[in-house]
Amino acid sequence: MTDPWVALEAGADPAERVRVLRRAHETFAVAGTVPQPVRSVVADSWRRSARAGVGPEGTADVELTDGDLGVYRAQHPLARVMPLIRELMGTFAADGEHLLAVCDAQGRLLWVEGHPATRRKADRMNFVPGARWAESAVGTNAPGTAVAVDRPVQVFAAEHFIRRVQPWTCAAAPVHDPRTGRVLGAVDITGGDGLAHPHSLGFVQAVARAAESQLALLAPEPTSVDGPELTALGRDEAQLCVDGRKMRLSRRHSEILVLLARHPEGLTGDELLCALYEDESVPPVTLRAELARLRRLLGPGLLASRPYRLTLPVESDVAIVERRLEGGAVTGAATAYTGPLLPCSQAPAVVRLRARLADGLRTALIARRDPDLLADWAHAPWGEDDLDVWRALAAIRPTAPVRSRLAALESELAAPGPWSRATGR
Repeated sequence: MTDPWVALEAGADPAERVRVLRRAHETFAVAGTVPQPVRSVVADSWRRSARAGVGPEGTADVELTDGDLGVYRAQHPLARVMPLIRELMGTFAADGEHLLAVCDAQGRLLWVEGHPATRRKADRMNFVPGARWAESAVGTNAPGTAVAVDRPVQVFAAEHFIRRVQPWTCAAAPVHDPRTGRVLGAVDITGGDGLAHPHSLGFVQAVARAAESQLALLAPEPTSVDGPELTALGRDEAQLCVDGRKMRLSRRHSEILVLLARHPEGLTGDELLCALYEDESVPPVTLRAELARLRRLLGPGLLASRPYRLTLPVESDVAIVERRLEGGAVTGAATAYTGPLLPCSQAPAVVRLRARLADGLRTALIARRDPDLLADWAHAPWGEDDLDVWRALAAIRPTAPVRSRLAALESELAAPGPWSRATGR
């Protein structure tokens, strides 16, 4: 299986796959072991379901009804993006005789909408608003498993843990708070075997990403209106905005402000020397001259000494990316990352920070496996030679251009020569 999160490989026979899965499900029910043909994501989910005490003949409980459901939905963060979700998914669900569903982070269904006849069938298994479809309650299912593992997932036919759900196929993707990275819930598309296509998973993933972007627009990150703001990503000379003035800094002044913004407690002259200069023979007077010029540029009162420090908090695009990464808000971090930090700087501390920030973000993108985010990175100037990212992208979006670019990179890596991508020498 090229992508373990996709239910069927291209060209697979759905009917034969159903027969294989039913036999595997019965084997697990009797012996507690998962046969090899079952995808790893489903096998892991079956084991979690069994440990949670879910039985194959179970059903979902309706936990919220009438007024309680209405109040809870109205207060839920995803209520603000339901118009967008309906716009993106509503016609697809109605025309395909599918259902669109949205659940909260506990797997409770908040909205279930779509084709009337399909809704009536879904009602019989309690796939209704207010019902709890958490994996720990009803076993393997796309919305419940998506919030359990925080990944987009497709569940096909007898991959569902409960037997009465096995005629269905569903695909779901988690939706995150764009600021904190916290899982808010998931968007799901549910219907028949026709949904067992990779496009279905990509579709709900794109809807989830659009919902996150809309949430970010509805609640923009608070920024300091009066405090200094430093922009240093994707540019060799940083820009400082303070008191309405925008100043383009020299490369050395850019490096100094990036480091002082990260160290509000201040740095000694010796610490700054080590952070800024590769050549240890640079005399302290050289640094003091740079700091004197920077103090005159900034104006009175912003740069103090003994130790050298900024007297006001300085917000920076570097700090924004770091905060979002720490909070798990990968989409928000990728949006804020406009390029490597001061890419031409050779200051040792800046070089380390630049590598740490880029590596942290690319690692998070590879782990998230969002094809659009990976493609954005791979096609950016700083990602066009990133072999690991191209491999991750090819695994989930194996289009001809992606495969071609990956093959070219791997060929370059294998080619003998004095310079090696692997060593950087």
